[in-house]
Amino acid sequence: MKTLYYKIDIALVQLFLLVIASACSNFTDVELPSSQLTAGAVFEDRVTANAAVTDIYSKIRDKGLLTGYPTGLSNQLGLYSDELQYYGISGTGQANFYNNSLTDTDAEISELWNSSYNQIYAANAVVEGLAKSATVPLADRHQLTGEALFVRALIHFYLFNTFGPVPYITSTDYKKNSTVARMPEQDLYSSIRKDLEQAAELLPRNYVSADRSRPNRAAAQALLSRLYLYNQLWDQASNTASAVINQTDLYIWPSTLDLLFEKESRSTIWQLTPSLAGANTYEGNNFIFLQGPPPSAALSNNLLNAFTTGDRRKTQWIKSVTNGTSVWYHSYKYKRKASTAVSAEYSVILRIAEQYLIRSEARAHQGDLIGAKEDLNKTRNLAGLGNTTAGTAQEIIEAVLLERRLELFTELGHRFFDLKRTGKLDQVLSISKPQWKTSARVLPLPESELQLNPNLNPQNESY
Repeated sequence: MKTLYYKIDIALVQLFLLVIASACSNFTDVELPSSQLTAGAVFEDRVTANAAVTDIYSKIRDKGLLTGYPTGLSNQLGLYSDELQYYGISGTGQANFYNNSLTDTDAEISELWNSSYNQIYAANAVVEGLAKSATVPLADRHQLTGEALFVRALIHFYLFNTFGPVPYITSTDYKKNSTVARMPEQDLYSSIRKDLEQAAELLPRNYVSADRSRPNRAAAQALLSRLYLYNQLWDQASNTASAVINQTDLYIWPSTLDLLFEKESRSTIWQLTPSLAGANTYEGNNFIFLQGPPPSAALSNNLLNAFTTGDRRKTQWIKSVTNGTSVWYHSYKYKRKASTAVSAEYSVILRIAEQYLIRSEARAHQGDLIGAKEDLNKTRNLAGLGNTTAGTAQEIIEAVLLERRLELFTELGHRFFDLKRTGKLDQVLSISKPQWKTSARVLPLPESELQLNPNLNPQNESY
Protein backbone atom coordinates (compact mmCIF):
# COMPACT_ATOMS: atom_id res chain seq x y z
CA MET A 1 0.00 0.00 0.00
CA LYS A 2 1.35 3.40 -0.96
CA THR A 3 0.92 6.03 1.76
CA LEU A 4 1.40 9.72 1.07
CA TYR A 5 0.29 11.31 4.32
CA TYR A 6 1.33 9.06 7.18
CA LYS A 7 4.46 7.49 8.57
CA ILE A 8 3.24 4.01 9.41
CA ASP A 9 4.38 0.52 10.13
CA ILE A 10 4.22 -0.44 6.46
CA ALA A 11 4.79 -4.13 7.00
CA LEU A 12 1.96 -4.45 9.53
CA VAL A 13 -0.63 -2.59 7.47
CA GLN A 14 0.35 -4.33 4.25
CA LEU A 15 -0.05 -7.71 5.91
CA PHE A 16 -3.51 -6.82 7.21
CA LEU A 17 -4.65 -5.39 3.89
CA LEU A 18 -3.31 -8.43 2.09
CA VAL A 19 -5.45 -10.58 4.38
CA ILE A 20 -8.52 -8.51 3.52
CA ALA A 21 -7.84 -8.38 -0.20
CA SER A 22 -6.63 -11.89 -0.92
CA ALA A 23 -8.37 -14.17 1.55
CA CYS A 24 -10.90 -14.87 -1.20
CA SER A 25 -12.66 -13.11 -4.03
CA ASN A 26 -16.11 -13.37 -2.48
CA PHE A 27 -17.67 -13.00 0.94
CA THR A 28 -19.04 -16.52 1.17
CA ASP A 29 -15.62 -18.08 1.50
CA VAL A 30 -13.58 -15.59 3.53
CA GLU A 31 -12.00 -16.92 6.68
CA LEU A 32 -9.98 -14.76 9.01
CA PRO A 33 -6.62 -16.54 9.04
CA SER A 34 -4.40 -17.55 11.93
CA SER A 35 -2.71 -14.13 11.79
CA GLN A 36 -5.65 -12.57 13.65
CA LEU A 37 -3.35 -11.13 16.29
CA THR A 38 -1.35 -9.30 13.67
CA ALA A 39 -4.52 -8.03 12.00
CA GLY A 40 -5.89 -6.98 15.37
CA ALA A 41 -2.74 -5.01 16.07
CA VAL A 42 -3.64 -2.74 13.16
CA PHE A 43 -6.52 -1.42 15.26
CA GLU A 44 -4.40 -0.72 18.29
CA ASP A 45 -2.73 2.21 16.55
CA ARG A 46 -4.48 5.29 15.21
CA VAL A 47 -2.26 5.64 12.17
CA THR A 48 -2.49 2.04 11.00
CA ALA A 49 -6.24 1.93 11.65
CA ASN A 50 -6.60 5.09 9.57
CA ALA A 51 -4.55 3.50 6.78
CA ALA A 52 -6.84 0.46 6.78
CA VAL A 53 -9.85 2.75 6.24
CA THR A 54 -8.26 4.84 3.50
CA ASP A 55 -7.39 1.65 1.64
CA ILE A 56 -11.11 0.88 1.38
CA TYR A 57 -11.57 4.09 -0.62
CA SER A 58 -8.81 2.96 -2.95
CA LYS A 59 -10.72 -0.29 -3.47
CA ILE A 60 -13.94 1.62 -4.20
CA ARG A 61 -12.14 3.89 -6.68
CA ASP A 62 -10.41 1.04 -8.52
CA LYS A 63 -13.01 -1.73 -8.65
CA GLY A 64 -16.65 -2.54 -8.28
CA LEU A 65 -19.85 -0.53 -8.55
CA LEU A 66 -18.52 2.99 -8.02
CA THR A 67 -15.31 2.89 -10.02
CA GLY A 68 -14.96 5.32 -12.91
CA TYR A 69 -13.50 2.56 -15.05
CA PRO A 70 -15.74 1.20 -17.85
CA THR A 71 -16.66 -1.69 -15.54
CA GLY A 72 -18.40 0.65 -13.05
CA LEU A 73 -22.04 1.70 -12.95
CA SER A 74 -21.52 5.15 -14.47
CA ASN A 75 -20.62 3.47 -17.73
CA GLN A 76 -22.41 0.14 -17.52
CA LEU A 77 -25.81 1.46 -16.41
CA GLY A 78 -25.46 4.31 -18.90
CA LEU A 79 -25.26 1.61 -21.56
CA TYR A 80 -27.93 -0.51 -19.89
CA SER A 81 -30.43 2.37 -19.92
CA ASP A 82 -30.63 5.10 -22.59
CA GLU A 83 -27.73 7.43 -21.79
CA LEU A 84 -25.01 5.82 -23.90
CA GLN A 85 -24.74 4.31 -27.38
CA TYR A 86 -22.28 1.44 -27.78
CA TYR A 87 -19.76 1.45 -30.64
CA GLY A 88 -17.31 -1.21 -29.49
CA ILE A 89 -16.95 -4.80 -30.57
CA SER A 90 -19.68 -7.35 -29.93
CA GLY A 91 -19.42 -10.09 -27.36
CA THR A 92 -17.86 -7.92 -24.66
CA GLY A 93 -19.26 -7.18 -21.23
CA GLN A 94 -20.12 -3.63 -22.29
CA ALA A 95 -21.95 -4.97 -25.34
CA ASN A 96 -23.96 -7.29 -23.12
CA PHE A 97 -24.94 -4.39 -20.87
CA TYR A 98 -25.95 -2.30 -23.87
CA ASN A 99 -27.97 -5.12 -25.40
CA ASN A 100 -29.55 -6.05 -22.05
CA SER A 101 -28.32 -9.57 -22.72
CA LEU A 102 -26.45 -10.28 -19.49
CA THR A 103 -26.19 -13.80 -18.11
CA ASP A 104 -25.29 -15.14 -14.70
CA THR A 105 -21.94 -16.37 -16.03
CA ASP A 106 -20.71 -12.98 -17.29
CA ALA A 107 -17.39 -12.06 -15.71
CA GLU A 108 -18.52 -8.44 -15.29
CA ILE A 109 -21.39 -9.54 -13.07
CA SER A 110 -19.10 -11.56 -10.82
CA GLU A 111 -16.67 -8.65 -10.67
CA LEU A 112 -19.33 -6.22 -9.49
CA TRP A 113 -20.57 -8.67 -6.87
CA ASN A 114 -17.23 -9.86 -5.56
CA SER A 115 -15.56 -6.46 -5.44
CA SER A 116 -18.54 -5.05 -3.58
CA TYR A 117 -18.55 -7.72 -0.91
CA ASN A 118 -14.79 -7.48 -0.60
CA GLN A 119 -15.24 -3.78 0.21
CA ILE A 120 -18.01 -4.63 2.67
CA TYR A 121 -15.83 -7.27 4.29
CA ALA A 122 -13.04 -4.72 4.72
CA ALA A 123 -15.48 -2.26 6.29
CA ASN A 124 -16.71 -4.95 8.68
CA ALA A 125 -13.13 -5.73 9.67
CA VAL A 126 -12.68 -2.07 10.61
CA VAL A 127 -15.91 -1.97 12.66
CA GLU A 128 -15.00 -5.16 14.52
CA GLY A 129 -11.35 -4.22 15.01
CA LEU A 130 -12.11 -0.79 16.42
CA ALA A 131 -14.81 -2.19 18.72
CA LYS A 132 -12.07 -4.26 20.38
CA SER A 133 -9.45 -1.53 20.38
CA ALA A 134 -8.26 -0.26 23.74
CA THR A 135 -5.67 2.23 22.53
CA VAL A 136 -7.06 4.16 19.58
CA PRO A 137 -8.46 7.45 20.97
CA LEU A 138 -12.25 7.56 21.27
CA ALA A 139 -12.69 10.41 18.78
CA ASP A 140 -10.70 8.51 16.18
CA ARG A 141 -12.61 5.30 16.85
CA HIS A 142 -15.87 7.17 16.34
CA GLN A 143 -14.72 8.75 13.11
CA LEU A 144 -13.24 5.59 11.58
CA THR A 145 -16.16 3.42 12.66
CA GLY A 146 -18.54 5.99 11.20
CA GLU A 147 -16.67 5.90 7.91
CA ALA A 148 -16.79 2.10 7.81
CA LEU A 149 -20.52 2.05 8.55
CA PHE A 150 -21.08 4.65 5.83
CA VAL A 151 -19.17 2.50 3.33
CA ARG A 152 -21.10 -0.61 4.35
CA ALA A 153 -24.42 1.16 3.82
CA LEU A 154 -23.27 2.78 0.56
CA ILE A 155 -22.20 -0.46 -1.11
CA HIS A 156 -25.26 -2.37 0.08
CA PHE A 157 -27.45 0.46 -1.23
CA TYR A 158 -26.01 0.13 -4.72
CA LEU A 159 -26.01 -3.67 -4.60
CA PHE A 160 -29.69 -3.72 -3.67
CA ASN A 161 -30.70 -1.25 -6.38
CA THR A 162 -28.66 -3.14 -8.98
CA PHE A 163 -29.25 -6.81 -8.10
CA GLY A 164 -32.48 -6.62 -6.11
CA PRO A 165 -32.63 -8.19 -2.63
CA VAL A 166 -29.14 -9.23 -1.50
CA PRO A 167 -27.57 -10.39 1.76
CA TYR A 168 -26.70 -7.63 4.22
CA ILE A 169 -23.30 -8.63 5.58
CA THR A 170 -22.25 -7.16 8.93
CA SER A 171 -19.63 -9.67 10.04
CA THR A 172 -16.29 -11.17 9.04
CA ASP A 173 -17.48 -14.59 10.24
CA TYR A 174 -16.92 -16.67 7.11
CA LYS A 175 -18.99 -19.62 8.36
CA LYS A 176 -21.99 -17.39 8.96
CA ASN A 177 -21.49 -15.52 5.69
CA SER A 178 -21.21 -18.70 3.64
CA THR A 179 -24.86 -19.61 4.29
CA VAL A 180 -26.60 -16.22 4.31
CA ALA A 181 -29.85 -15.68 2.46
CA ARG A 182 -31.06 -12.62 0.57
CA MET A 183 -32.72 -10.06 2.80
CA PRO A 184 -36.26 -8.83 2.02
CA GLU A 185 -36.53 -5.35 0.54
CA GLN A 186 -37.87 -3.52 3.59
CA ASP A 187 -35.34 -5.21 5.87
CA LEU A 188 -32.58 -4.07 3.53
CA TYR A 189 -33.84 -0.50 3.68
CA SER A 190 -33.96 -0.72 7.47
CA SER A 191 -30.40 -2.08 7.69
CA ILE A 192 -29.02 0.60 5.37
CA ARG A 193 -30.89 3.27 7.29
CA LYS A 194 -29.61 2.02 10.63
CA ASP A 195 -26.00 2.07 9.45
CA LEU A 196 -26.34 5.55 7.96
CA GLU A 197 -28.01 6.96 11.05
CA GLN A 198 -25.27 5.54 13.24
CA ALA A 199 -22.62 6.81 10.84
CA ALA A 200 -24.15 10.30 10.97
CA GLU A 201 -23.94 10.22 14.77
CA LEU A 202 -20.30 9.13 14.78
CA LEU A 203 -18.88 11.18 11.92
CA PRO A 204 -17.70 14.73 12.57
CA ARG A 205 -19.49 17.67 11.03
CA ASN A 206 -16.30 19.08 9.52
CA TYR A 207 -14.06 17.24 7.11
CA VAL A 208 -10.94 15.51 8.42
CA SER A 209 -9.36 15.96 4.97
CA ALA A 210 -9.37 19.32 3.21
CA ASP A 211 -9.99 17.67 -0.17
CA ARG A 212 -13.28 16.11 1.02
CA SER A 213 -12.03 12.62 0.24
CA ARG A 214 -13.17 11.36 3.64
CA PRO A 215 -16.91 11.34 4.34
CA ASN A 216 -18.27 13.60 7.05
CA ARG A 217 -21.68 13.66 8.72
CA ALA A 218 -23.27 15.37 5.71
CA ALA A 219 -22.15 12.54 3.41
CA ALA A 220 -24.11 10.06 5.52
CA GLN A 221 -27.09 12.44 5.59
CA ALA A 222 -26.92 12.94 1.82
CA LEU A 223 -27.14 9.22 1.15
CA LEU A 224 -29.82 8.90 3.81
CA SER A 225 -31.95 11.54 2.04
CA ARG A 226 -31.66 9.53 -1.17
CA LEU A 227 -32.65 6.37 0.68
CA TYR A 228 -35.75 8.15 2.00
CA LEU A 229 -36.57 9.40 -1.48
CA TYR A 230 -36.33 5.91 -2.97
CA ASN A 231 -38.56 4.62 -0.18
CA GLN A 232 -41.10 7.44 -0.74
CA LEU A 233 -40.62 8.85 2.75
CA TRP A 234 -41.11 12.40 1.56
CA ASP A 235 -40.98 14.21 4.88
CA GLN A 236 -37.75 12.50 5.95
CA ALA A 237 -36.21 13.00 2.51
CA SER A 238 -36.97 16.72 2.56
CA ASN A 239 -35.79 17.29 6.12
CA THR A 240 -32.57 15.31 5.70
CA ALA A 241 -31.70 17.05 2.43
CA SER A 242 -32.30 20.36 4.22
CA ALA A 243 -29.89 19.33 6.96
CA VAL A 244 -27.19 19.12 4.29
CA ILE A 245 -28.22 22.14 2.22
CA ASN A 246 -28.40 24.40 5.27
CA GLN A 247 -24.71 23.93 6.09
CA THR A 248 -23.86 26.97 4.00
CA ASP A 249 -20.43 27.34 5.54
CA LEU A 250 -19.48 23.96 4.07
CA TYR A 251 -21.48 23.88 0.83
CA ILE A 252 -21.59 26.82 -1.54
CA TRP A 253 -23.80 26.82 -4.59
CA PRO A 254 -21.53 27.13 -7.65
CA SER A 255 -21.52 30.23 -9.81
CA THR A 256 -20.56 28.39 -12.99
CA LEU A 257 -20.81 24.88 -14.42
CA ASP A 258 -17.18 24.90 -15.51
CA LEU A 259 -15.69 24.52 -12.04
CA LEU A 260 -18.29 22.18 -10.61
CA PHE A 261 -16.18 19.03 -11.01
CA GLU A 262 -12.88 20.62 -10.04
CA LYS A 263 -11.40 19.07 -6.91
CA GLU A 264 -11.80 22.34 -4.97
CA SER A 265 -15.53 22.68 -5.69
CA ARG A 266 -17.44 23.69 -2.57
CA SER A 267 -20.56 21.99 -3.93
CA THR A 268 -18.95 18.57 -3.53
CA ILE A 269 -20.03 16.55 -0.51
CA TRP A 270 -17.72 13.57 -0.99
CA GLN A 271 -15.20 12.55 -3.64
CA LEU A 272 -12.48 9.96 -4.24
CA THR A 273 -8.84 10.91 -4.79
CA PRO A 274 -6.93 9.69 -7.87
CA SER A 275 -4.52 6.80 -7.52
CA LEU A 276 -1.36 8.89 -8.03
CA ALA A 277 -0.26 12.47 -7.63
CA GLY A 278 -0.98 14.28 -10.90
CA ALA A 279 -3.51 11.68 -12.03
CA ASN A 280 -7.09 12.72 -12.65
CA THR A 281 -10.26 10.65 -12.84
CA TYR A 282 -11.01 7.30 -14.40
CA GLU A 283 -14.31 8.88 -15.50
CA GLY A 284 -12.52 11.47 -17.62
CA ASN A 285 -10.23 8.87 -19.11
CA ASN A 286 -13.17 6.59 -19.87
CA PHE A 287 -15.78 8.97 -21.27
CA ILE A 288 -13.57 11.35 -23.26
CA PHE A 289 -12.54 10.19 -26.74
CA LEU A 290 -10.48 12.26 -29.15
CA GLN A 291 -11.47 10.92 -32.56
CA GLY A 292 -14.36 9.11 -34.19
CA PRO A 293 -15.90 6.72 -34.43
CA PRO A 294 -15.90 6.24 -30.64
CA PRO A 295 -13.77 3.32 -29.44
CA SER A 296 -16.45 2.23 -27.00
CA ALA A 297 -19.40 4.43 -26.02
CA ALA A 298 -20.78 7.89 -26.76
CA LEU A 299 -23.77 9.82 -25.50
CA SER A 300 -27.04 8.68 -27.04
CA ASN A 301 -29.19 10.87 -29.27
CA ASN A 302 -31.97 10.10 -26.82
CA LEU A 303 -30.12 12.00 -24.11
CA LEU A 304 -28.89 14.78 -26.37
CA ASN A 305 -32.42 15.49 -27.60
CA ALA A 306 -33.68 15.86 -24.03
CA PHE A 307 -31.80 19.17 -23.61
CA THR A 308 -33.63 22.35 -24.53
CA THR A 309 -32.17 25.36 -26.32
CA GLY A 310 -30.00 27.48 -24.05
CA ASP A 311 -29.13 24.72 -21.59
CA ARG A 312 -25.48 25.37 -20.77
CA ARG A 313 -25.02 21.77 -19.66
CA LYS A 314 -25.25 20.71 -23.29
CA THR A 315 -22.44 23.05 -24.30
CA GLN A 316 -20.27 22.85 -21.18
CA TRP A 317 -20.76 19.24 -20.02
CA ILE A 318 -20.90 17.68 -23.48
CA LYS A 319 -18.28 17.79 -26.22
CA SER A 320 -18.50 16.84 -29.88
CA VAL A 321 -15.98 14.86 -31.92
CA THR A 322 -16.10 14.61 -35.71
CA ASN A 323 -14.24 12.73 -38.40
CA GLY A 324 -15.41 15.20 -41.03
CA THR A 325 -18.46 13.15 -41.93
CA SER A 326 -20.16 12.13 -38.70
CA VAL A 327 -20.38 13.71 -35.26
CA TRP A 328 -20.38 11.96 -31.88
CA TYR A 329 -20.67 13.35 -28.37
CA HIS A 330 -19.11 12.42 -25.05
CA SER A 331 -19.63 13.43 -21.45
CA TYR A 332 -17.36 16.36 -20.60
CA LYS A 333 -18.15 16.89 -16.94
CA TYR A 334 -14.61 15.74 -16.19
CA LYS A 335 -12.36 17.60 -18.62
CA ARG A 336 -9.01 15.86 -18.13
CA LYS A 337 -8.38 12.60 -19.90
CA ALA A 338 -4.71 12.44 -18.95
CA SER A 339 -2.53 13.32 -15.98
CA THR A 340 -1.60 16.91 -15.21
CA ALA A 341 1.22 18.43 -13.17
CA VAL A 342 -1.14 18.52 -10.19
CA SER A 343 -4.36 16.53 -9.97
CA ALA A 344 -7.22 18.84 -10.95
CA GLU A 345 -10.27 16.59 -10.68
CA TYR A 346 -11.39 13.91 -8.22
CA SER A 347 -14.24 11.44 -8.70
CA VAL A 348 -17.36 13.09 -7.25
CA ILE A 349 -19.71 10.62 -5.55
CA LEU A 350 -22.07 13.00 -3.73
CA ARG A 351 -22.79 16.65 -4.54
CA ILE A 352 -25.16 19.33 -3.36
CA ALA A 353 -27.23 19.61 -6.57
CA GLU A 354 -28.73 16.18 -5.94
CA GLN A 355 -29.87 17.31 -2.51
CA TYR A 356 -31.81 20.23 -4.00
CA LEU A 357 -33.45 17.87 -6.49
CA ILE A 358 -34.28 15.37 -3.75
CA ARG A 359 -35.88 18.10 -1.67
CA SER A 360 -37.73 19.49 -4.68
CA GLU A 361 -39.29 16.13 -5.51
CA ALA A 362 -40.14 15.42 -1.88
CA ARG A 363 -41.68 18.88 -1.40
CA ALA A 364 -43.85 18.42 -4.49
CA HIS A 365 -45.16 15.14 -3.08
CA GLN A 366 -45.89 16.94 0.20
CA GLY A 367 -47.79 19.74 -1.52
CA ASP A 368 -45.16 22.46 -0.94
CA LEU A 369 -45.21 23.59 -4.56
CA ILE A 370 -43.50 26.94 -3.99
CA GLY A 371 -40.57 25.34 -2.17
CA ALA A 372 -40.38 22.55 -4.74
CA LYS A 373 -40.10 25.02 -7.61
CA GLU A 374 -37.51 27.12 -5.78
CA ASP A 375 -35.28 24.06 -5.39
CA LEU A 376 -35.85 22.95 -8.98
CA ASN A 377 -34.92 26.39 -10.26
CA LYS A 378 -31.50 26.21 -8.56
CA THR A 379 -30.14 23.77 -11.14
CA ARG A 380 -32.19 25.24 -13.99
CA ASN A 381 -30.91 28.76 -13.41
CA LEU A 382 -27.30 27.61 -13.09
CA ALA A 383 -27.73 25.90 -16.46
CA GLY A 384 -28.92 29.18 -17.98
CA LEU A 385 -32.60 28.27 -18.07
CA GLY A 386 -35.50 30.29 -16.75
CA ASN A 387 -37.73 29.29 -13.88
CA THR A 388 -39.89 26.23 -14.37
CA THR A 389 -43.36 26.67 -15.83
CA ALA A 390 -44.63 23.56 -14.05
CA GLY A 391 -47.73 24.30 -12.02
CA THR A 392 -49.29 21.22 -10.48
CA ALA A 393 -47.56 18.81 -8.15
CA GLN A 394 -47.42 16.14 -10.86
CA GLU A 395 -46.01 18.59 -13.39
CA ILE A 396 -43.30 19.61 -10.92
CA ILE A 397 -42.43 15.98 -10.18
CA GLU A 398 -42.09 15.26 -13.91
CA ALA A 399 -39.96 18.39 -14.31
CA VAL A 400 -37.71 17.27 -11.45
CA LEU A 401 -37.25 13.83 -13.00
CA LEU A 402 -36.28 15.45 -16.31
CA GLU A 403 -33.93 17.78 -14.46
CA ARG A 404 -32.31 14.83 -12.71
CA ARG A 405 -31.73 13.25 -16.11
CA LEU A 406 -30.01 16.37 -17.46
CA GLU A 407 -28.09 17.17 -14.27
CA LEU A 408 -26.91 13.71 -13.23
CA PHE A 409 -26.22 11.95 -16.53
CA THR A 410 -23.33 9.46 -16.51
CA GLU A 411 -23.10 9.70 -12.74
CA LEU A 412 -23.35 6.29 -11.09
CA GLY A 413 -26.57 5.06 -12.71
CA HIS A 414 -28.98 7.79 -11.55
CA ARG A 415 -31.00 7.57 -14.77
CA PHE A 416 -31.57 3.82 -14.48
CA PHE A 417 -32.41 4.01 -10.78
CA ASP A 418 -34.83 6.91 -11.33
CA LEU A 419 -36.71 5.03 -14.05
CA LYS A 420 -36.80 1.98 -11.84
CA ARG A 421 -38.03 3.64 -8.64
CA THR A 422 -40.73 5.59 -10.49
CA GLY A 423 -42.01 2.54 -12.37
CA LYS A 424 -41.07 3.93 -15.80
CA LEU A 425 -38.43 1.43 -16.89
CA ASP A 426 -40.68 -0.53 -19.22
CA GLN A 427 -42.43 2.54 -20.62
CA VAL A 428 -39.18 4.33 -21.49
CA LEU A 429 -36.70 1.60 -22.34
CA SER A 430 -39.08 -0.52 -24.40
CA ILE A 431 -39.10 2.38 -26.89
CA SER A 432 -35.39 3.16 -27.00
CA LYS A 433 -34.21 -0.44 -26.57
CA PRO A 434 -36.23 -2.99 -28.56
CA GLN A 435 -34.63 -5.89 -26.71
CA TRP A 436 -35.73 -4.59 -23.31
CA LYS A 437 -37.66 -6.94 -21.01
CA THR A 438 -39.25 -6.27 -17.63
CA SER A 439 -37.07 -8.80 -15.80
CA ALA A 440 -33.97 -6.76 -16.74
CA ARG A 441 -34.86 -4.32 -13.95
CA VAL A 442 -32.31 -6.27 -11.88
CA LEU A 443 -29.04 -7.90 -12.88
CA PRO A 444 -28.52 -11.64 -12.47
CA LEU A 445 -26.77 -12.99 -9.41
CA PRO A 446 -23.47 -14.66 -10.34
CA GLU A 447 -23.95 -18.37 -11.00
CA SER A 448 -20.77 -19.11 -9.05
CA GLU A 449 -22.27 -17.54 -5.93
CA LEU A 450 -25.46 -19.57 -6.19
CA GLN A 451 -23.40 -22.72 -6.46
CA LEU A 452 -21.33 -21.82 -3.41
CA ASN A 453 -24.36 -20.82 -1.35
CA PRO A 454 -27.73 -22.32 -2.40
CA ASN A 455 -29.43 -20.09 0.21
CA LEU A 456 -29.06 -17.22 -2.25
CA ASN A 457 -31.59 -18.90 -4.54
CA PRO A 458 -33.83 -18.36 -6.35
CA GLN A 459 -32.01 -16.64 -9.17
CA ASN A 460 -33.57 -13.42 -10.40
CA GLU A 461 -36.38 -13.89 -12.92
CA SER A 462 -35.48 -14.90 -16.50
CA TYR A 463 -31.79 -15.55 -15.86
